[in-house]
Amino acid sequence: MNVTDTYYDELKRFALGEGMALFGVADVSGKGDKFLLPPAVSGALSRGISIGYRLSGMALETIEGAPNQIYYFHYQRVNILLDQTALKLCGLIHSKGYNALPVPASQVIDWERQLGTVSHREVARLAGLGWYGRNNLLVNARFGSQVRYATILTDMPLACDAPTDESCGTCRACLSSCPANAIGDNEFKLALCRDKLKEFTKIQKIGQMICGVCVKACRGSGK
Repeated sequence: MNVTDTYYDELKRFALGEGMALFGVADVSGKGDKFLLPPAVSGALSRGISIGYRLSGMALETIEGAPNQIYYFHYQRVNILLDQTALKLCGLIHSKGYNALPVPASQVIDWERQLGTVSHREVARLAGLGWYGRNNLLVNARFGSQVRYATILTDMPLACDAPTDESCGTCRACLSSCPANAIGDNEFKLALCRDKLKEFTKIQKIGQMICGVCVKACRGSGK
């Protein structure tokens, strides 16, 4: 086994041991212009590690047309766990003499376009963890869209996964569930989704642009 496979396996074991359900590595060399980072930083980090935590199915089942306090609390705690795991992975990478940058699980830089420093969806897609669904989220074959992701950018030499060629096929479970009517067969209307998220922020003790309705509907094969 070469060093790229050895490092990959070590990091994957660690991530799964921290409770992650998914782990993958993407080749992000040459994609630095897609990141909202200084070129000197993005250009130096050629690997994107994607970690995913499966959301609680029962927490999602409590959602009835709009987010609630149970889902909000769960969403927040999952993001914290993802960030903590990303930090620990960075520490492990640093101990091997390499550089690493943890990208927060839920940090939005541009609210109107719903953009973060790095697209967790895109890194996860490149790492073979899923595909873009009709709901504009990443869909994993086993868990559907019921996964939250974080990313670690690094220059550690790591074996890379390949994107999948799977798709939603004939599944349209998210279309009828969307409270904003933002999801179509071949089009996702971001403006409608964003307006509904703004509306949901006014729900008592929510105050954040979250929904979860189409996440609940997109279950994957591991229902």
